[in-house]
Amino acid sequence: MIVDYHMHLRRPETDREEVDHSPEAIECYLETAAARGVDEIGFTEHVYYFRQTWDVWTLEYQFERCVYDLDRYCDVILEAKRQGLPVKLGLEVDYVGARQDELTEAIGGYPWDFLLGSVHWIDGVAVDMEPGLWADNSVEEVWRRYVAAVAELAATGSVDVLAHLDLAKIFRRLPEPSVLAELHEQLAEAAAGLAVEISTNGLYKPVGELYPDPALLRACVARGVPITTASDAHVPANVGRDFDRALELARSAGCETVSVFEERTRRQEPIG
Repeated sequence: MIVDYHMHLRRPETDREEVDHSPEAIECYLETAAARGVDEIGFTEHVYYFRQTWDVWTLEYQFERCVYDLDRYCDVILEAKRQGLPVKLGLEVDYVGARQDELTEAIGGYPWDFLLGSVHWIDGVAVDMEPGLWADNSVEEVWRRYVAAVAELAATGSVDVLAHLDLAKIFRRLPEPSVLAELHEQLAEAAAGLAVEISTNGLYKPVGELYPDPALLRACVARGVPITTASDAHVPANVGRDFDRALELARSAGCETVSVFEERTRRQEPIG
């Protein structure tokens, strides 16, 4: 079994990221998945794109995008499921600190198959944009704040999979090795009870690597943490991109199965 459990529905006729929550867009993603041997795909739009979550946000970046209808998004994907297409209904849920319960309530009541957990902002300042947190914090401070936020999000029980677990490495800025090893252990401990994704999207970021780092993945596997695989595709052409690399990393870390979700229930299937 091969899954791609991280992608965002966009208009198929262009390389630009134009949001398109439509059956036609789903078909294009499925075509690419089939061509690349991906058995099942999961759509995980950014939670801040939906008007139903408006009251949670604080940043202009979020408000500018918070214009789409969550019911429409869910209905389109659920209809594809009813037709027997190999798709799952997901959402990429951001860490929002003290407002996490409010966000969880806003998206409650929908029949999610799985929810991704991501940390992009801490106290309204970006981890994966520059200057962001890097302007006023040392590399070690950024990493420690990021790891603490991941752990806090994981502990809420409001998500099923942790996305791009070591996102803080995005700009190739790493704390000294002993500190990094300590933080890897903390991330792996936070992931216990959830799944973590192996994401090929990091290959196209400044770091030029898969998420997570092999040592971090091994620490997760040692704690019995299962995996998903993910492209983080924002256009149909990127579905399943570089999954040979993701599967190689999974196997080298001792992963023999991949997590498959249905209505937030996880089961394990053999990889491949």
